[in-house]
Amino acid sequence: MLVHLHVKNLALIEDIEVEFGPGLNILTGETGAGKSILLGSMQLILGSRIAKDMIREGASYAMVELLFQVENSRAEEALGKLGIELEEGQVLLTRKILDGRSINKINGETCTVGQMKAVASCLLDIHGQHEHQSLLYQDKQLEILDAYGKDEIYPVKEKVNRAYRTYRDSLKKLKSLDMDEEQRNRERAFLEFEIKEIESANLNPGEDEELEKLYRKLDNGKKILETLQEVRDLTGNDSVQGAGEAVGNAVKELMRVTEYDSQLESMSSALQEIDGLLNDFNRELSSYVDELNFDGETFYETEKRLDLINNLKAKYGQSIEAIHTYCGNQKQKLEDLDRYEENFRRAKAEVEKSRAQLEIVSDKLSVIRKKYSQMLTDKIIEGLKDLNFLDVQFHIDFQRKKEYTDNGFDDIEYEISTNPGESVKPLGRIVSGGELSRIMLAIKAILADRDQIETLIFDEIDTGISGRTAQKVSEKMAVIGKCHQVLCITHLPQIAAMADTHFEIEKHQKGTETITEIHPLEGDDSVRELARLLGGAELTQAVFENAKEMKELARVHKNTRLK
Repeated sequence: MLVHLHVKNLALIEDIEVEFGPGLNILTGETGAGKSILLGSMQLILGSRIAKDMIREGASYAMVELLFQVENSRAEEALGKLGIELEEGQVLLTRKILDGRSINKINGETCTVGQMKAVASCLLDIHGQHEHQSLLYQDKQLEILDAYGKDEIYPVKEKVNRAYRTYRDSLKKLKSLDMDEEQRNRERAFLEFEIKEIESANLNPGEDEELEKLYRKLDNGKKILETLQEVRDLTGNDSVQGAGEAVGNAVKELMRVTEYDSQLESMSSALQEIDGLLNDFNRELSSYVDELNFDGETFYETEKRLDLINNLKAKYGQSIEAIHTYCGNQKQKLEDLDRYEENFRRAKAEVEKSRAQLEIVSDKLSVIRKKYSQMLTDKIIEGLKDLNFLDVQFHIDFQRKKEYTDNGFDDIEYEISTNPGESVKPLGRIVSGGELSRIMLAIKAILADRDQIETLIFDEIDTGISGRTAQKVSEKMAVIGKCHQVLCITHLPQIAAMADTHFEIEKHQKGTETITEIHPLEGDDSVRELARLLGGAELTQAVFENAKEMKELARVHKNTRLK
């Protein structure tokens, strides 16, 4: 169960910590006090997004921490499959929201939002204010049925999904082969043209890179030649201004005076070495320049070849290797086209085979769903009678879709009658918002028992109800609270009176700021809050007595009826 909640810097919440208890935890407060913000903080742990403006003004981050005590083996097993090890039977989920991103941790270890959502989904279930509206959608109705029978239904659904993908792929292949003779002739001509265009180019691996180098060299050939000729003039022996001529003359002059001073011998040797290196450089340079003849025809042929290769790249692939691969694929298509009749028969047979397999697993799925639909129907009727639907009839209608889907071929619709003598009709044509809320409450209770989810959270499940119906809903909440931890935000005194633990959410001024706080209520404080919920412009002694009596009746009900 959820034992501790810590929320910081979220909207009106500055910093609150709450210790929840087992059974029915009721949260009440004035409209606008921040009850939905508190619920929203828990939804963050389930992966919901948060707008930037939800971070408290002046704060750099918002944070939510939920500490769970895991008390049933099924939840522990589910967490184990997700790789979560319990620490003294506890799981701590933390989400810190910063500017446009979040940091998520499970027991102090960083994780993804998806991993946190998967873990949280094993531990709690949240019913939001408008979630009951989803019951009007047939996809949601089917989802609920499948969740009820998930241990048997989900494995078969996975088989249906795989069979559908196989069928879809085989059908796609058959459609791609479905061509008349004229289309096949056009396709053959097109393939032959592409293959011929590629093969006639005689492309060699790496040829494009070598041609690019040669092209750059030829393209800059004139400039290179002019520059090297200038260098040869500056360093050669053919010019009176050339370095070679100057160094050679310097060597001769230095050698003439070396005999007069032995210290000049080393300098003479160094200069002779420079002269030798310069002569070697000039010979190599002359050889390069002599070979560097700008050949206009070679340049034209190189450019033409590169244009051809680049054109093929644009059409068939970004490299010569990719072009060859494309050509091989087209050859295979041409071979397949030559064996068209054989391939078409094989593809058609594969479609029939995969469709037959899909039919088998879809039939199996439908049979299992119908089995669980009767079980779910009985449970829903039982739950609805507890919620003051005294003469209710409920039925799950099955129709077969025209086409297969990855979810089988079942098209279901929940049908209900809430009055004696009336036949069942689709949910959306019969029920009001308040009735829809009660139906969803019954379903949530059923699924929670099935999944052994320990913590259920309801946000204003009391929408659109009052009087005797409100009392029945409160009794149902108390029943659920015997097997689960329940957190319920409510405006109804009948439900609040059933609280095992009662919290008041209120907002007040702190300097220039408005903050939301939450306080546990006991004894007279709880009675006083019940009196406020009972309403009236003035809280008279009669209202307080009424609230006290309501609290006492709820206590008696829990001690006698729920034992």
